[in-house]
Amino acid sequence: MKRDIIKINEEKCTGCGACMIGCPEGALQVINGKARLISDLFCDGLGSCIGECPEDAIEIETREAELYDEKKVMDNIAKAGPHVIKAHLKHLYEHGETEYVNQAIEYLKENNIDVPDYEEDIPLACGCPGSMEQDLGERRIESQQEAQILSAELKNWPIELQLLNPNTPYLKNSDLLISADCAPFAYANFHKRFLKDKILIILCPKLDKTIDQYVDKLAQIFQKQDIKSISIVHMEVPCCSGIEVIIKRALEKAGKNIIIKDYTISIAGDII
Repeated sequence: MKRDIIKINEEKCTGCGACMIGCPEGALQVINGKARLISDLFCDGLGSCIGECPEDAIEIETREAELYDEKKVMDNIAKAGPHVIKAHLKHLYEHGETEYVNQAIEYLKENNIDVPDYEEDIPLACGCPGSMEQDLGERRIESQQEAQILSAELKNWPIELQLLNPNTPYLKNSDLLISADCAPFAYANFHKRFLKDKILIILCPKLDKTIDQYVDKLAQIFQKQDIKSISIVHMEVPCCSGIEVIIKRALEKAGKNIIIKDYTISIAGDII
């Protein structure tokens, strides 16, 4: 069957092993100096390892792969002890994988293993804050003047990459702002700080299922439209860093070398 699964660029991979921190499932091992996916059965395709890689050597692709098997994963997880079990359950829980969580708990009960309190609001090694519930109501805005949006700066429609025609005239000689879906909501002054005089394109590198098509469409835009500059705005969560990987792949495919300005927004709404 076709499903999302990670892909490792061996040319970029240095074998540092950082990706293994984000993979409690044990799908990754460093072999002969390179990170390897040792079994499709162990990879859930959620991409937690992407944010751990300092070389941008990991991405998610959709391909034919064996169906992820939670029970077989738990055979490995259980051997690693309670801390890894807890990290794994928290990892699944934060991504909304209720069915896998239930399968894992069923395995633990069948094997008389204690079920840890994986819903505790504490940071774990799985590195998946993207789905963690947080109350931001107490966040302070440093400057009321900075928080004011004086006018809307949106110049184009549609803004979703999936709907955008790469041949549309307004893209010609434009400055692009390519943003993760969540960023305009997290950063109050998005229009004034980032969008002025730019063409906006938005996407979600985590949830959208058309990543290969995105690479192709962006490559067409870069090839045909003489793009002047590219700015990226994305969230601090690891899965959101995939937006830069998509753009770099598109530039490589288009044979273009355009400098990228990269801005990261914290969940609290600040520029990091």
